[in-house]
Amino acid sequence: MSTSIPRKAVALLTFVALIAAARWLDGRTPKINAPEDALGTQAPFTMREVAAEVGLVFTHARFEVDPKIAHIAPHVAGVGAAVACTDFDNDGWVDLYVTSSAFGAPNALFRNRGDGSFEDVAKAVGLADVNSRQGVSMGSVWADADQDGDEDCLLYKYGRAQLFRNDGARFVDVTETSGLGRWMNSNAAVWFDYDRDGLIDLYLAGYFVESANLWDLADTRIMQESFQFAKNGGHNYLYRNLGGLRFEDVSAKAGADSTRWTFAAASADFDRDGWPDLYLANDYGPEELLLNRGGERFEAAPELLDGRSKSGMSVALGDTENNGDIGVYVTNITNARFLQQGNNLRVRSRNSKRFLNVARDEVANCGWAWGSAFGDLDLDGHQDLFVVNGFVSASHERDYWYDLGKIAGGQQGVFQDATHWPAFGDKSLAGYERSRVLVWSQGRLRDRAVAVGVDDLLDGRAVVLADLFNRGVLDAVIANQCQPLLAYKNSVPAGRHWIQFQLRGTRSNTSAIGAEVTLSFAAGRQLQVVSGGSGLSSQNDRRLLFGLGADAAPNSVHVRWPNGLEQTIPSPAVDRLHVLTEPDSK
Repeated sequence: MSTSIPRKAVALLTFVALIAAARWLDGRTPKINAPEDALGTQAPFTMREVAAEVGLVFTHARFEVDPKIAHIAPHVAGVGAAVACTDFDNDGWVDLYVTSSAFGAPNALFRNRGDGSFEDVAKAVGLADVNSRQGVSMGSVWADADQDGDEDCLLYKYGRAQLFRNDGARFVDVTETSGLGRWMNSNAAVWFDYDRDGLIDLYLAGYFVESANLWDLADTRIMQESFQFAKNGGHNYLYRNLGGLRFEDVSAKAGADSTRWTFAAASADFDRDGWPDLYLANDYGPEELLLNRGGERFEAAPELLDGRSKSGMSVALGDTENNGDIGVYVTNITNARFLQQGNNLRVRSRNSKRFLNVARDEVANCGWAWGSAFGDLDLDGHQDLFVVNGFVSASHERDYWYDLGKIAGGQQGVFQDATHWPAFGDKSLAGYERSRVLVWSQGRLRDRAVAVGVDDLLDGRAVVLADLFNRGVLDAVIANQCQPLLAYKNSVPAGRHWIQFQLRGTRSNTSAIGAEVTLSFAAGRQLQVVSGGSGLSSQNDRRLLFGLGADAAPNSVHVRWPNGLEQTIPSPAVDRLHVLTEPDSK
């Protein structure tokens, strides 16, 4: 007599097997420790939420999906809350551009008044009314794309991206003549000068396949083909800047494409050969490192990374060891009961070219982690790490994890079709999770979020660290999905020194994106890179702030400009901003 196992039980058992595989793909389950703030140690700094107080009042709204998939709208339309730093008016104060995603909902450009407050000028300058059935905002990246001295805006979308030229008092939509207006579903973009010709180029990454109009679907088979190795996402595109805000698609020729559901991208010279490379965090699969071969082509280097399949969402760059090299932090999903993928913190091996994952304890376990950013929050000379998380916060009693298990345990042909996914209803999925503030202490990063005052339970997506009030201290701004913007003002004890650098290119791109600044001081040699976009749906303050602790006399600062020119400045003065202009010749 034979017995049969109910199909529901088979699906659940399959999901359990998938969880077990995910836990052991990297040879270990990340160890979960209690956050250090539970240990009662004194906080090295404090952060206070001041968004409403300083005029940063904004709430994100998601777009309306096609009624055929409305039952999983919290998942399909689960991103879009973004924040980017810029100084659009060149007044020396960092401004903030934040996005909404609902049809007709305005974005906001918060101009920094310089008196501790902000005002929304998006409508006045032409950057507010940009969300329609032709495209809804997922984020923005800023750079001087036409080399005229001010910051232009690339707005990436589900739908058609938009490029806006900064004309001083107003932004002009130049998408139609730019070559960038194709339909795609993009969650990430990064500016970088891949061929070092002095013109800033653009990498634009796809998530859902380009044929999907998520509010008017012709086919509901839009979901991933695998929870571990999906390759059926949207294409990634490399656009070469031809000058005059015109761009040429060179993706195929340069070998820079990927269809691995890219959530985030960052650029730096990872292999130290002088050319800017690309690092991609991909959902439903492994990360990708694309090495730049002389500004002509990109070459995937999977041998330099392990092949662990995870759910990459953010790429943050930081010199975590103060050894003059860049580490890469990629967020993934961890839940104590269901799934422990663990985040990756990769540092370059001293004995080989490989990037080794050194993430442990709180660094590996940050919940359902989204955006992340490195910065020295307590000015002690070591970079700290801010991570935001939480997916869908709804019911406190009903949870979607079991439903996710049912669909994940099904056949590929089942879960690729969005109509087969269980309805969310009012259920939560990894909801009500607090942000993590990982502070360098005694040789490792420890979670001190609650101790320093970061205790919100909103659904964070993007986070930026910026010196909002020109005090030589990094503050934090968080964009939350379908929830209000948060701004944490940082207070650091007196007696800690700092130094800050703002770079302006001449022979290189004028935004100096890709420039490297290495400070030699008492705590070591710390490298920071001027970024054209990083984290998730974010762009940090491009002024580079170094904490010095008690060191009032750093040895030197070394600059490698994007075109390869190197410059050393001995004994730079502390507790001030240095504006560095690229020398005219070697």
